[in-house]
Amino acid sequence: MLPHARYGHYRRIQFCTDFSENANLAFGLALEAAERNPGSVLTLLHVLPEPGAQFWKGYIYEIEDIDSQAREAIDAEIESQYLPHVPPGVDFRRVFRVGNPAQVILDFAREDASDLIVVGRQGRGSVFFGNVASRVARYAECPVLVVPMAFAQRFHNPPPATS
Repeated sequence: MLPHARYGHYRRIQFCTDFSENANLAFGLALEAAERNPGSVLTLLHVLPEPGAQFWKGYIYEIEDIDSQAREAIDAEIESQYLPHVPPGVDFRRVFRVGNPAQVILDFAREDASDLIVVGRQGRGSVFFGNVASRVARYAECPVLVVPMAFAQRFHNPPPATS
């Protein structure tokens, strides 16, 4: 017997981005989910991979405010790529973390009690981000919408209508 809860009512939607073309397409789907679920919260999560963090740690004493510089660059990306598309009424939040991307995404989903995770399968480092999406889909405790890069091609070149 099916439970009486309504599937697809997402209160907390987590969108993971690496600022790639595929992530931008996935954002459209995350935004649509937020619009279809009034009162939901759409959280953009960007994870700076740990190898980059290790690199930065070596220079932490040579460059002041490295974290604030990185944060400013990420905020600029968010403001140019995503904020212009967020309609009034959508509760949009942003979170920046450092660490292993798949683990950070999974940990944040638990911490935030996410109802849906939206992630692109192929990002800037296609094999790496593909592995992240696969691991998130495998271990998440909520539904995961994995958007493949091939969807972008289909989205931009829809098949002809059938009669």
